[in-house]
Amino acid sequence: MEKKVYFKPSKEEIKNKLSYMQYKVTQENLTEKPYINLYNNNFEEGIYVDIVSGEPLFSSKDKLDLECGWPTFSKVLIEDNVVENNNEEKKVELRSKIADSHLGYKVLDESLEGNRFLYYINSAALKFIKKENLKREGYGEFLECFNE
Repeated sequence: MEKKVYFKPSKEEIKNKLSYMQYKVTQENLTEKPYINLYNNNFEEGIYVDIVSGEPLFSSKDKLDLECGWPTFSKVLIEDNVVENNNEEKKVELRSKIADSHLGYKVLDESLEGNRFLYYINSAALKFIKKENLKREGYGEFLECFNE
């Protein structure tokens, strides 16, 4: 199987490809409003990729139903694809590695047992690929994640 190649399009291509909100979130670090976003209540099987580059970021298997208003994950799908921009001890900005898209924040949740980090992500930074479309869209390698 040929390995998928990810790249950051030109600024003009990004402007033409993205909606107003997607551009503001990924390129200008805006945080979208809670609850009124595309993937907050999506619990279908599949993966979430960077809306700009297509880099695989998160799996529905790691999505949590915390009713906080944004898609929230317990971990990233591929660690190397998410870069931490540490600006505070308990809240860390997350960006995609290749496209440098603003994704959201990694936050220390002290209310949960064992103090763990949660990944609060803007829907506008993501594209969801349903499990049944993974192979067709070039993400077939992630099908095995759903057969466990």
